[in-house]
Amino acid sequence: MQYLLGYDIGSSSIKASLLSIGTGQCVAAAISPKKEMEITVAREGWAEQHPERWWQEVVNATAQLKAEYGFEPDQVAGIGITYQMHGLVLIDKGGQVLRPAIIWCDSRAVELGNQAFADLGEEYCLGNFLNSPGNFTASKLKWVQENEPEIYARIHKIQLPGDYIAFKLTGRLQTTVSGLSEGVFWNFKEQAIAQELLDYYGISADLLPEVVDTFSVQGQVSSEAALQLGLASGTPISYRAGDQPNNAFSLNVLQPGEIAATAGTSGVVYGITDAPASDSQSRVNAFVHVNHTPAQPRNGVLMCMNGTGILNSWLRKIVGEMPYDQMNRLAAQAPIGAEGLLFLPFGNGAERILENRPADAELLGLNFNVHSLAHLLRAAQEGIVFALIYGLNIMRSMGVQVKTVRAGNANMFLSPVFREAFVNCGNLTLELYNTDAAQGAARGAGVGVGIFASPAEAFGGLECILTLAPAPELQIRYQAAYARWHQALTLQIPTTSTTTSHVTQPAF
Repeated sequence: MQYLLGYDIGSSSIKASLLSIGTGQCVAAAISPKKEMEITVAREGWAEQHPERWWQEVVNATAQLKAEYGFEPDQVAGIGITYQMHGLVLIDKGGQVLRPAIIWCDSRAVELGNQAFADLGEEYCLGNFLNSPGNFTASKLKWVQENEPEIYARIHKIQLPGDYIAFKLTGRLQTTVSGLSEGVFWNFKEQAIAQELLDYYGISADLLPEVVDTFSVQGQVSSEAALQLGLASGTPISYRAGDQPNNAFSLNVLQPGEIAATAGTSGVVYGITDAPASDSQSRVNAFVHVNHTPAQPRNGVLMCMNGTGILNSWLRKIVGEMPYDQMNRLAAQAPIGAEGLLFLPFGNGAERILENRPADAELLGLNFNVHSLAHLLRAAQEGIVFALIYGLNIMRSMGVQVKTVRAGNANMFLSPVFREAFVNCGNLTLELYNTDAAQGAARGAGVGVGIFASPAEAFGGLECILTLAPAPELQIRYQAAYARWHQALTLQIPTTSTTTSHVTQPAF
């Protein structure tokens, strides 16, 4: 029997899935570490992790898989990688990491990106990059150049987190066009490296690694990595993609009009278009999707909200490590709208939907004589949903059609309260599937190594396990709750976007 192996390089943990080629089903899965990996916050707005830790947890997760399922190394036909987007890993000529990775929720480069947006011209940036340089990887690299020149001078190549894991597997320094676009290193109009931004920042294109196709044999497991992992030397690495393009791929979201969502550490809605699309305030972003070709363009329009699962995780610690399913049951005991208790679920770095401004989480309307823990948990879940719908409506204003959304049956979508609020506040149908990011990476590996002839053929075994549609009587109640939440957002965190009515009201 032959298998495909997928790795999900997250900021909380590393996940690994083993997929049977014959059935398309996941036969074994592992996660490491069991407790969430720490994020170093040396200063307010900073967020760093050690890339070497990611690799060690890849080794640990692989060992767990082998202990659970006992497959032989030569039974793995291909390996796929998905990873936390927008991180910056710096590699010297000896292949060593120069400093901790600056990860996705780090806000230190916001002002640099904003200045580049103004100096290069908003119309030019949105027309060519589809994004403001914002707080993305290119701006983080500029921050290193300005603030750590001795480290910058030693850089041989930069890597995204998944590129680094592929490097540890193969010894080859590479990236993809999709990866370049997520760092704002890509000019969509020219279909080439964003040389204009590099020149503005004074960054040499020589620091960018070799570009390979998302679905392709990008290298083979080295003898050193094989020894560490217990895998076969020469096993092909045949897919890599950022977590949100990969989440969409794992749900067979490949064509214009198809929508994917995830609610892990961050919350994301991701829709496919075949034409360039941008938001004038760069509150949502566009990246090259995994199946993009020059002949058939496919871009992903991404709305991201940082304060999603991290809020739920924080609450879990506060309430004494209560299991998440118990928290979900308790949240359901409070009524819709949590009797006026409101949560603005920010507090995890600069939020793009708030024009890339740092914002604190806020709990509003607390009444000691009315509200219980159930109300707090429900208000948090509703607040996350409302923030997602706020961003989703920005996407709608750009012309993205949102009617049916696909998601994996995982993370916050396991909560009935979260699902019900999402469907009824967003006026959409939700489909939940038996998949996750690591399984998507494994399927992608099958495409890259030629087991599946095309991405569309990689989804044997993918099953819809729940479909949830809005209900008119619930929509009315959630509409009222969202209106109260939106009014609080406008008062507490004023931005130009919160006063733009055509993108802030849910479509009912």
